[in-house]
Amino acid sequence: MTKKLTALLAVLAATVLAGWGAGVAVAAPAKIFIGGGSGILVLKGGNSAAACTLTTIGRSKTGKLIGITAGHCGNPGQKVYSETFQDRGQAGTITHSFSDLDMAIIEMDASRVVPLRTVRGVTIRSVDPRPIGFPTIACKEGRTTGNTCGIAWFSEGDVHLSQLCVIEGDSGSPVVVGDRLVGMVNAYYFLGCFGPETGTNIKPILNRVASVPEYKGFKIA
Repeated sequence: MTKKLTALLAVLAATVLAGWGAGVAVAAPAKIFIGGGSGILVLKGGNSAAACTLTTIGRSKTGKLIGITAGHCGNPGQKVYSETFQDRGQAGTITHSFSDLDMAIIEMDASRVVPLRTVRGVTIRSVDPRPIGFPTIACKEGRTTGNTCGIAWFSEGDVHLSQLCVIEGDSGSPVVVGDRLVGMVNAYYFLGCFGPETGTNIKPILNRVASVPEYKGFKIA
C-alpha cells in the first residue's frame, strides 16, 4: 500500500469517527404563520377545542410576542394552536382573559411563530383608536365566514355595533377600516349574518394589554 493511499484512508477514518461523535443533526421545527384573521384552536381538554379567530399579533417592549382574541374563546393556561398549521405544534398559551371587555391575551412561542400582517382579505398596517360609527364601512376577516364588510351603526364607550356578517368561530376577528385595525368581533344579535354584529373597540383592548407589565408597549408585528 502506498504512502498516499495510507494517508487518504486515515483521513477518511477520522472523518467518519468525527461524524459519529457529533451525533445526528435534528431539523428545526416547522414555522407557524399566523396573523389577524387566522383561525385558532383553543384546547379545552381531551379532544375538545374552541375554534376562534386571532384579532392581531405583535410585540411588547419587553420582546414578548403576543396575540389577542375574544375572551370567551378560552381561559388562562389553555393551549392555542393555529387551525391551518395545527400539525406543527403549539403556537401559544392564553395568559390573561378579561370578561368585562371579552378579550384574551395569548403569549406566542416566538421561536416557532411567524407573525403576519396580511391574512387572506385583510391587511393590518396600523391601529386606529377612534370609535367607528355611522356611516363608516368596516370589514372583518373571520375563520368561518371569511372577509365581509358592512355599515357601522354606532360606537358607544368600549363597544360598537355593525352590520358585519359573523357566526360562530368568527369571535376575535379583526374589524378594520381600510388597513387600520379598529376593533374586534365578539358576538351577534338574533341571527348570524343577519342580526347586527357587536364587538369591542381597539382602544380599550390596547389599554388593557398595556396594564399587564410584561406586555407594555405592544405594537403590531
